[in-house]
Amino acid sequence: MIPSRSDAWQLVTEFTASESLRRHMLAVESAMRAYARHFSEDPDLWGAVGLLHDFDYERNPEVSPEGHPIVGGRILRERGVDEILVQAILSHAPQVTGRAPDSKLEKALYAVDELTGFIVAVALVRPSKKLADVEPKSVKKKWKDKAFAAPVNREEIAHAAEALGVPLDRHIQIVLDAMKADAEKLGL
Repeated sequence: MIPSRSDAWQLVTEFTASESLRRHMLAVESAMRAYARHFSEDPDLWGAVGLLHDFDYERNPEVSPEGHPIVGGRILRERGVDEILVQAILSHAPQVTGRAPDSKLEKALYAVDELTGFIVAVALVRPSKKLADVEPKSVKKKWKDKAFAAPVNREEIAHAAEALGVPLDRHIQIVLDAMKADAEKLGL
């Protein structure tokens, strides 16, 4: 079964106390719903994947065969969650699962996950700390500054967008617009 939005959120709150991690999952959910609309896919399925992709991370912070997202996949299966959702979540950690994102759903998750965090970082250095004041050109300017949000693998994001068939500039626009639409929920 594909969990309802309220059931997915209940799972997030059961496993995740960190407000910043919850907001990250909400941002990824927003971006995934936007991509579902972009590709004329099911926004509830895509949104659930985005919302649940890191639900187990706080309790299992090591990305490993004994940690995230493997443990999360096991929990979801035990709760009867549809395998398409489980596989999509597992695919966002190919270094652990050995399985690269394959479907549009999986590629979208891989493409938006780190980009949402990068966009949040761009917003937080603005005087207002609001997404409303972030434009794609602001994101691109910070993108070129390798010292800014240094752990973010820009090449990986660009490659993931390309694999999804979306030019990087358009990818940034889609994700940013989705996050702006849900800025209040994201606290930005």
